Amino acid sequence: MNEHVRVVVADDQQVVREGLVALLGLLDGVEVVGAAADGAEAVELVAQGNVDVVLMDLRMPVLDGIQATARITAEYPAVAVLVLTTYADDESITMALKAGARGYLTKDAGRVEIGAALRSTAAGQATFDPEVSRRLVAAMTPAPPAANDGLTGRETEVLKLIARGLSNSEIAEQLFIGETTVKTHINNTFAKIGARHRAEAVRYAYRNGLVDG
Repeated sequence: MNEHVRVVVADDQQVVREGLVALLGLLDGVEVVGAAADGAEAVELVAQGNVDVVLMDLRMPVLDGIQATARITAEYPAVAVLVLTTYADDESITMALKAGARGYLTKDAGRVEIGAALRSTAAGQATFDPEVSRRLVAAMTPAPPAANDGLTGRETEVLKLIARGLSNSEIAEQLFIGETTVKTHINNTFAKIGARHRAEAVRYAYRNGLVDG
C-alpha cells in the first residue's frame, strides 16, 4: 500500500467540499488529490489515476453518488469508494453497497473516524459506522442458516468477525490462532462464497444472518 492514501473528495456543496479538503489535509498519511462537485467529475478525476479512495456524497447533480460509485467500481476496481453522506436510510445504504461502496459513514463522523475509515477502505476492509451496521442487520432478511455454501465452523467464525470490522490480527487474537491461519481461512471462505473483497463478504454475512447486530 502507498505511504499516503490518495483521496478524491466528491460533494456538491462547496462549503462542505472545501471543509472536507481542509480537514483531510490535517491527517497524517492522507493526501487529497482532487475535489469534485458532482459524480461525473469524480469519475473523471479517478480516470486520471493516482487515486486510492473516493470520499463520495450520494445526492449530487449530473451524476449522483450511486451512479458514480457503480461506474468507478466497475471501471476502476482498484479504487475504493467510501460514502460520506447525511442520509442513513435503508434504501440509500443498500443502493450504495449494491453499487460497490466499500464503506459508509454519515456526516456526523469526526476527523479521526473519517481518517481511519479512509485507511481501512484503501486496505480493502469494509467500514461502516455503528448506526449503518444496525440498519444493515435490520434491513437484510436472513437466509436459512443451512445455506452457508459449505463453510466450516471456523470459516463461519472468521466471516462473522470480518463482518464486525475486525482486522486479521484482531481475528487471530480473538480465535487464538496465527495470522497466517486467518488468511488461509479468509481465502477459503472468499472462494466458497464468491467474494472478491471484504465488503462483499460483509454483505454475504448480513444476507445470511451471520451477524447478530
